[in-house]
Amino acid sequence: MQKIELKEAVTTPYVLLNADIGEIRIEGRSIPENVIDFYYPILSWIDNYVKEPKDTTTVFFKLEYFNTSSSKRLFDIMKKVETIASQPEKKVVINWYYEENDEDIYFAGSDYKVLIGKAEFNLIEMDATD
Repeated sequence: MQKIELKEAVTTPYVLLNADIGEIRIEGRSIPENVIDFYYPILSWIDNYVKEPKDTTTVFFKLEYFNTSSSKRLFDIMKKVETIASQPEKKVVINWYYEENDEDIYFAGSDYKVLIGKAEFNLIEMDATD
């Protein structure tokens, strides 16, 4: 599978999709003008990846801000990778990073954690220098 790397822009996050090591990274701000167009190739890549995932798939969300329409796509990503955990001997780890004083990102992660049952979901506090 082809590795996809999208550079961070003013309204879109850095994205890394690497099937070779079973890693998905989304970092930065997610407020794209057209959320569907931005996330379509990411979701399509994940649809293909879940057919032959690594033994462990790790997803890193390190977001400083995202809008409501992005939150739906982030949840779509989580639900798709969560299906991997149903496969024999496969593990999914979702790491949700938040800054110590950012209650919005923390509570969003807490809400997602409640909705994701089959994957290991970690809320990770980072200080402002991380």
